[in-house]
Amino acid sequence: MGDSAELDQRLFNGHQIKVVTGLDRPQKARPVGEQSVAIRRQAVMVILANLGVLTTGFSLALPTVVFSQLTSKEEPVYLNVTQASWFASINTLSCPLGGILSGLILDRIGRKHTLYVINMMGITAWSLLATASTTNSESFYMQLIVSRFLIGVTMGLATAPAGVYAAEVSVPRSRGSLILGTSISVALGITVLYSIGYFIRNDFRLIALICCGYQITALLCVLPLPETPSWLLAKKRVEEAKKSLNYFRGLDKSPHISHPEVLEEFNVLQKSIQLRDGERKPSFLRCLKLPEVYKPLFILMGLFAFQQLSGIFVVIVYAVQISTNAGVSIDPFTCAVLIGAARVLTTCPMGYVLEKWGRRRAGIISTVGMTVSMLLLACTGWFELLQGVPYLPVVAIISFIVLSTLGLYTLPFFMISELFPQKVRGPAAGLTVAVGMFFAFLCIKIYPDMRVAIGMSNCFVFYGAMSFLATVFIYWFLPETRRRTLLEIEEQFRSGARKKRPTAVEMQEVIVPFRQEAGN
Repeated sequence: MGDSAELDQRLFNGHQIKVVTGLDRPQKARPVGEQSVAIRRQAVMVILANLGVLTTGFSLALPTVVFSQLTSKEEPVYLNVTQASWFASINTLSCPLGGILSGLILDRIGRKHTLYVINMMGITAWSLLATASTTNSESFYMQLIVSRFLIGVTMGLATAPAGVYAAEVSVPRSRGSLILGTSISVALGITVLYSIGYFIRNDFRLIALICCGYQITALLCVLPLPETPSWLLAKKRVEEAKKSLNYFRGLDKSPHISHPEVLEEFNVLQKSIQLRDGERKPSFLRCLKLPEVYKPLFILMGLFAFQQLSGIFVVIVYAVQISTNAGVSIDPFTCAVLIGAARVLTTCPMGYVLEKWGRRRAGIISTVGMTVSMLLLACTGWFELLQGVPYLPVVAIISFIVLSTLGLYTLPFFMISELFPQKVRGPAAGLTVAVGMFFAFLCIKIYPDMRVAIGMSNCFVFYGAMSFLATVFIYWFLPETRRRTLLEIEEQFRSGARKKRPTAVEMQEVIVPFRQEAGN
């Protein structure tokens, strides 16, 4: 760039552009919140917030790892078939309570303190499991059920706060990858417990102690987290909100904002909250009449319902048993570890995938692939010709896991932090999770009876049919939120129309006069 080049920065429809005279094309200024220091701070804090979410993965994977020991009649105390099904599913029955509790406390005590509650409840639940009675069958069963009930409440609590935290501290460009941290944490928790179960197959108490120790570590990692600027402003803690926003935009943690971009963001956020507070505050039930509330609520509840009815959580909870029944020839625990690893490896790049493909395309590709995988599994049980194909069931199951992670498994958790407006984000997220986990309870609880009643292959057909219906649902109802701010998403639901960004022609019409003015 020559010494005579001049820099001119203007705002067009809220977007800052940088015009350099003497060059053919304008260059867009890099926002301060997207610079390396800011992105690093956002990522580190979101990772720490998500450490406690691994307990959700631990809880989902636990039944398939410990079933052989818990149901073995050679043990001093053991579970019968009915008790075992309750052990596997009661955590998803109590999970809605955690979702509702999350909705109540997320906005009252803040995102950070909700993370404290999550980890403390996790410690209590794993401690109960580790100290279960070794002599009295009734006490043994009750202590296991109470532990699983509490860990289910913890699951419900853990689903929303970390994602909401990520959405509120990040900039739009990095928001997708950071919100994905919750899904990655759940997938990683499943894989870690599968791996522990591969080596420790006959000591569920030791496994529970390991999980308890991890939860204590996760609790300590919450200590350095700053509270989000949005919540602090909502509570009139303006100086703390400025410190938080400065920190997450890569600046000094000061109660005064000096950078113009950060000051503009703060003013927009403050104005939005003031307008909201200035309005008469209706109850959540009254807010349900607003299109920006009931529309995303319907969409996310539908996504969660199809997520469970397609068998995603059933495969997680009964991974070893399904692998055996599907005719997998390798060690079922090895297959479970492969399933977990496939989910983690697929979840990690999902931020890039969702930004590259968009939410809708990822969801459609995912559900179509899940349909094909489940029908292929059903065919392996029907046709002897396919039964002779080496590792075909393994490939089909892992394909189902990979493809579900590309969309239907990830999207509901991912978009729960994007679609709801700030004023109802806490209770709406809690209600959505409650409905989703209720469907999870139904599917996990009835799976053993369903397999006996209609057979394994027909179960796969049912899950394939639900996956296909999910494709139709995503195509007709799911909005595209890629590269859009939370306020833009809310406005689309309110008005029913998406505000378009400036086109290249419109940009040129503004840029050319800028250049001519600079040249004069």
